Amino acid sequence: MAERAPHPDTPELRARWGGFAWTPGNTEKAREIVARYPEGRQRSAVMPLLDLAQRQVGAETQTQGWLPLPVMEYVAAQLDMPIIRVLEVATFYTMYNIAPVGRFHVQICGTTPCMLRGSDDIMTACKTRGMKKGHTTPDGMWTLTEVECMGNCASAPMVQINDDNYEDLTPARLDAVLDALAKGESPKGGTQDPTRHTVEPVGGPTTLREMVDANHDYRGAWA
Repeated sequence: MAERAPHPDTPELRARWGGFAWTPGNTEKAREIVARYPEGRQRSAVMPLLDLAQRQVGAETQTQGWLPLPVMEYVAAQLDMPIIRVLEVATFYTMYNIAPVGRFHVQICGTTPCMLRGSDDIMTACKTRGMKKGHTTPDGMWTLTEVECMGNCASAPMVQINDDNYEDLTPARLDAVLDALAKGESPKGGTQDPTRHTVEPVGGPTTLREMVDANHDYRGAWA
C-alpha cells in the first residue's frame, strides 16, 4: 500500500515549501473552485484544492507531485480550516501523496481479479527494473506502490501511472509502456491488448451482435 505517514516536518521542508503560494494561473483556478460551493460551505473545496496543490508541487519538482505539510497549511488557511482537518483528508484518500514520489508513480492493483490475472508477474517486472515497493528509485524516475482495486477488473491486470491507466498487461506490455515513458513519450492509455478497443470481449461479442454497428432495437425479439 501507499505510504500514509506524512513526510517529517523538518527545517529543510519549511525552507523549501514554507513560502508556497498559488501560481497566477492556479490562483484563478482556486477562486473558481471555491466559488462552486454555497456561502458558508467553502471548506467543501478542500479536496479539489489539495489536488490542485499537489499538481503545482508536481510541476515544480517534475514529479507526480505530493503534499508537504506547509502546502497543506496553505490550503487550510485559504479555507479557514484547522490543519488537522486538512491532514485527515490528505491521509485518508490515496489520491494524495503525503510523501515525495518520483516522476512516474506506478501503482499496481493487487486485488483478487488482478492477482488472478497475473499482477504478481507485473510486480516482478517492476522489481526487475530496479523498483522496490514503497520506494522511489535512486534516479527519481519511478515510485512503486501496491494499491487496492481501481475498478478495471474486466481488463486486469492493470496499473495506474500518474493520471493514466494501463490495462490487459503482461510483463512485456508493461515494459513497453515504461520504456516509452522513460523516453518522454506518451503511450496510449487503456487496454494494451491489440485485439481490444476498450473492454469488449476478446474476439468480439458473443451476444447482442446487432449492437456493434447500430443502436439496434431488440424489443420485438423479446416480446
